[in-house]
Amino acid sequence: MRVIQPLSALSFGVLALLVNQRPGLAHGKGLYATETEAKQRAAEIGCTAVHKNDGRWMPCADERELHQQLRKQ
Repeated sequence: MRVIQPLSALSFGVLALLVNQRPGLAHGKGLYATETEAKQRAAEIGCTAVHKNDGRWMPCADERELHQQLRKQ
């Protein structure tokens, strides 16, 4: 029986986390690298507009609307 080395197990865990990430998502608040990604997320949560925040894109017309839509889900 072969034992998995701790470093191999850790590498596998990190790889699994990276594979399961949503592309473009910077953090839970919803910052995206492109306008297209933000528009896609906006449509998913019920917004029709997007806005820029510190050079990144966010769903909805502003953060207030974004939080209102997220609370509905």
